[in-house]
Amino acid sequence: MTLYSKLGPSIVLALGFAACNTSTITTMKVTQQSDFPKPPVATVKPSEFTEFGNKRVDNYFWLKDKSNPEVIDYLKAENAYSDTVMSSTKVLQDKLFAEMKGRIKEDDETVPQLDNGYYYYSRTEKGKQYRTICRKKGSVSAPEEVIFDINKMAEGKKAFIFSNNSISPDNKLAAYTSNETGSYADFTLQIRDIVTGSDLPLKIGKVQSFAWANDSKTLFYAVGDNTLRAYRVYRHVIGNSKPDELVYEDPNDLFIVGVEKSKTDDFIFIVSASFTTSEYLYLPASEPNGKFKVFLPRVKDVTYNVYPHKDKFFIQYKDRDNLNCKVYEAPLTGYADRSTWKEVIAHNKDVKIDYIDVFDKYLAAQTRKNGLNEILILNLADGKTNTINFPEPVYTAAMAGTPEFTSTTLRYRYTSLNRPNTVYDYDFVKNVSVKLKEQEIPGGFNADDYTVERVWATATDGVKVPMSVVYKKSLKKDGSNPALLYSYGSYGISSDARFISNFYSLVDRGFVFAIAQIRGGSDMGEQWYEDGKLLKKKNTFTDFIACAEKLQQDKYTSASKLAIMGGSAGGLLMGAVVNMRPDLFQTVIAQVPFVDVMNTMLDASLPLTTQEYEEWGNPNVEEYYKYMLSYSPYDNVKAQKYPNILCTAGLNDSQVSYHEPAKFVAKLRTLKTDNNILLLHTNMESGHGGATGRFDALKETAFQVAFILNRVGIAE
Repeated sequence: MTLYSKLGPSIVLALGFAACNTSTITTMKVTQQSDFPKPPVATVKPSEFTEFGNKRVDNYFWLKDKSNPEVIDYLKAENAYSDTVMSSTKVLQDKLFAEMKGRIKEDDETVPQLDNGYYYYSRTEKGKQYRTICRKKGSVSAPEEVIFDINKMAEGKKAFIFSNNSISPDNKLAAYTSNETGSYADFTLQIRDIVTGSDLPLKIGKVQSFAWANDSKTLFYAVGDNTLRAYRVYRHVIGNSKPDELVYEDPNDLFIVGVEKSKTDDFIFIVSASFTTSEYLYLPASEPNGKFKVFLPRVKDVTYNVYPHKDKFFIQYKDRDNLNCKVYEAPLTGYADRSTWKEVIAHNKDVKIDYIDVFDKYLAAQTRKNGLNEILILNLADGKTNTINFPEPVYTAAMAGTPEFTSTTLRYRYTSLNRPNTVYDYDFVKNVSVKLKEQEIPGGFNADDYTVERVWATATDGVKVPMSVVYKKSLKKDGSNPALLYSYGSYGISSDARFISNFYSLVDRGFVFAIAQIRGGSDMGEQWYEDGKLLKKKNTFTDFIACAEKLQQDKYTSASKLAIMGGSAGGLLMGAVVNMRPDLFQTVIAQVPFVDVMNTMLDASLPLTTQEYEEWGNPNVEEYYKYMLSYSPYDNVKAQKYPNILCTAGLNDSQVSYHEPAKFVAKLRTLKTDNNILLLHTNMESGHGGATGRFDALKETAFQVAFILNRVGIAE
């Protein structure tokens, strides 16, 4: 189970950026704040808070209430001001949008994947915002069945997210979740009759996960409370007029509950997990009316994942002495006796096991070594191992999910900064990979036109921090080049280097693009994560600063040309480093930034706050309170010069409320001593990920890229 967190990194790296033919770059004079009408000024309404004898005065706490018309008026005024400032870039935005859209193969199709007798795939069509989910029975040449036309489902809606779906074992029904708010946490569960294409009369709100029992009429689902913490699991029986039965509830606020089905189709699992501890409960999937039993009781600072085989369990296990995980084999019966466990993959301090996948005759493990991905294959019959290796110095490779337990091939994806996404099937028996599909870039893309490097910065404590860098081969490292540095650095989520076609609108205009793999992610192993959380969180910020300094020291760029970008928890990173070292950066893109750390983490009624105590610390404990207060971006804004800043927000954001960037900008306006541009742009119809349609999302990306280009004087 992947623990759902308040803040996600996909906000930025889903931007997707291939090549733009720009032989001549037109420059212009860079405008300043004084060249435009005065920006909106939020009304000062002081609210006082006292914790541990420390008084905080928050002049903009009132912006939290979006039912207040004055709040909406302020957000609209900021949007209007952003439009005014950016009006001179409208032609550039349109050009960027056309470039980015031109790199998308609008009529496209995923590689079909066999699951329970059907080949499933999705396709996109020219001019349409959303995908269509389809299947073919028995063969890829069979007639197509459309299960979900998401374009039709989204018609007339300002935002629409199709979250997840699961097909019943008899292949007749499809359970799915969606919403019309753009929120990533509050979804409605429905069931579709695939034969008729109509939905059953069922709508259940706040559902975050679900799984079918083998009878194809019993569906287990997990729901969230008012803070959107999934905490209960219910049993729903189609055709049963009685209320759905509550089968599990976890009262511990640190734990989030999910429900899933094993790949073997033998078990339904309820997984209750915090960031540091987990517990599984199981039920035979052929006994849907039975009672769930605890697999292994939870033990503080021990996490485990259970992967059933037909005649055994595989258990991915992590504790304080085995941070990078190890894998055990245990019998189906008697597994509770630890003496029956056999270690099949040992712990390695230099190799992190991200997750595993179980097959009839093989075990596959997604691993991470020295900041790079590998895939380990274990033959269950003879214990021999193979590793799928990759030749490039910087890349991303990941298992892509292979539903069939008896499959003799493993589906995986490979990409790098200058290599479009490619899908492969690895043949277990032949030990070879077969390319199935490479992402097509209309108009072509030549990887050899670019240089990709791995660069190491030295942090303040002497630790070496890796960066992935790409730029045109013709570029000279003389300090005159503009650059964009991106990172995330939280929740153990790695900032892997992958192909992002949209960023080539910058690279082909002479930019260096770099991704920093800072502590707080688990890029270099789980200890890398441990060293960038809680009372070590500032390592995340100083690592990023060291990377920015390295780019300047090695003449990739200069402080007057360096832009930085981060979203959500990466937006916290942006806010922290811009307070600490504003002199290092020229432009900042802070996407839905988590910047009001103290108020958010002190308010347990907000979505998912209490679970975050294990990531940031509990501010109700004085040691953590003082530490968090020392870096909280909103609380540390001061009278000094700041770079150009664009903050984005989503009015329906359930992870980082719109008021955090709004307050941050309002406070910056009153204190900053420079004449640089400061903008707040709020999507008034969506949430954490911004616009939900693929073309609408590109327009938001074009707006942000235009801001970066405009700030260094590039006009087209």
